[in-house]
Amino acid sequence: MDVQGLISHRARSLDASGIRRAFERSARLFDPINLSIGQPDFEVPEAMREVVKSAIDEGQNGYTMTQGADAPIALLQAHLRHDVGWNIPSENTDVLLTAGTTGAITLAFMALLNEGDEAIIPDPYFVVYPALAELVGGKAVCVDTYPDFRMTAARVEPLITERTKLVMVNSPGNPSGVVLSEAELIELEELCRDRGVVLISDEIYDAFTYSDGLENGQFPTPARRTEEMLLIRGMGKTYGCTGWRLGYAAGPKVLIDEMAKLQQYTFVCAPSIVQASMSAIASVDLRPYIDAYEKKRDMVVQALSPYTNLTHPSGAFYAFVEVPPELGETASQFADRAMEDNVIVIPGHIFSQRDTHFRVSFAIDDERLAKGLEILQRHLKSRTGHPAS
Repeated sequence: MDVQGLISHRARSLDASGIRRAFERSARLFDPINLSIGQPDFEVPEAMREVVKSAIDEGQNGYTMTQGADAPIALLQAHLRHDVGWNIPSENTDVLLTAGTTGAITLAFMALLNEGDEAIIPDPYFVVYPALAELVGGKAVCVDTYPDFRMTAARVEPLITERTKLVMVNSPGNPSGVVLSEAELIELEELCRDRGVVLISDEIYDAFTYSDGLENGQFPTPARRTEEMLLIRGMGKTYGCTGWRLGYAAGPKVLIDEMAKLQQYTFVCAPSIVQASMSAIASVDLRPYIDAYEKKRDMVVQALSPYTNLTHPSGAFYAFVEVPPELGETASQFADRAMEDNVIVIPGHIFSQRDTHFRVSFAIDDERLAKGLEILQRHLKSRTGHPAS
């Protein structure tokens, strides 16, 4: 049987993840300094691990309701009432537990996009955005946010057409770490509401917003402005449990109901034992982790910004670093040179229509981060006229 000839156009249209290819290439290295991994380097808090173990022992291993089990749903609704002031649950607003934030985004794109419909996304972008638009028969329309990586209403408005169904904003951003201001988010929310399109706010890194990204001590989000949007967050990045696959979507009930229906026929439900871990979240103090990552961010900025353009990351655990034009090479070529020195970074074309920047993840212990930055610094110095000492 010629199985190759039976593969769908949908599958053929997608390229393998560039990040995965980088991992495959790095497998040939001995003990590389890996500045590419997009997940925290700390262990899942003990309280959450113990709750999951107990859930297994107590037999909570079967399906839950598609929306989620009653107890975690109630906890999540209470959290949103406190954090963003939503009247939830109500006849207009509801919440859905999903298989990670990617599961939530997948369901949202499936629920909103018909063949040929458009989704406006930032460039640079999280790699899933354009792929999902294509998978469901839609089209991703990229907003050029260079050089400051701010997805503003002024940049989005000219791209809205009669086919536009949604605008995706990601703050703190991957790969840039940029945090949009409350004013910028309000303008974006008002634009979407006026033009009748859904604003989706991907806030997977909400907890990792550093002191210079907070406003009035809070993470800026359009959700404090309106319930007429789709809010997506998750537990994996926040609590170091990316493999547990637990996220959620909250927003208009009519949209949440359709997403729940689609989840019933795809993911079925979010992992049951991981849902149980939500009962322990209130006892977890994230401050030590966030403070430690803010210091790592400072290490990156101090090491690299003297030698290249580096837009200040105020959240997540990434920096998107420009390859100085005088080097005369693409980000892919720079990443190859870095790999020859046993340092792994991700070239910008994985996240963008450009290949001018590379992503550094500082989710790594301080000693190895410092060593990796020293090597990157040396590569930048050697061809920019700066002393190589």
